[in-house]
Amino acid sequence: MSLVPSLFGGRRTNVFDPFSLDLWDPFDGLLSSAVANVPPSARETAALANLRIDWKETPEAHVFHADLPGLKKEEVKVEVEDGRILQISGERSKEQEEKNDKWHRIERSSGKFLRRFRLPENAKMDQVKASMENGVLTVTVPKEEEKKPEVKPIEISG
Repeated sequence: MSLVPSLFGGRRTNVFDPFSLDLWDPFDGLLSSAVANVPPSARETAALANLRIDWKETPEAHVFHADLPGLKKEEVKVEVEDGRILQISGERSKEQEEKNDKWHRIERSSGKFLRRFRLPENAKMDQVKASMENGVLTVTVPKEEEKKPEVKPIEISG
């Protein structure tokens, strides 16, 4: 008899036969027990963390790209809130489960998502444009031109 089964929670193993060893996953059960303590309302917003957004600033605009595979533009909202806050939200619906389906892994998130960005003062919030193509949302917020300081030459006497 080996000590290995008692160390790893009673798994069926034989140290003399390396092909009989179960792979030990230190995170096995950790996620399911952690999610069990989370209220359902918080689980619905789990997709929030999975919404990947890139924000770049060009000389002309602030440009946001969000990966939203499988969503239609009708399922996504782009709003301006409180003057300079850009809000991107929506909901990814859960896939229909059939009685005979046997799921092996669920990694794609479903539920509501929401991301907010406070834009700088030079953003023209009244000219925001959004488009969606191939599951990528692009939001463009034009910038005001930088005002160059007026330089007045002073003649030196003497």
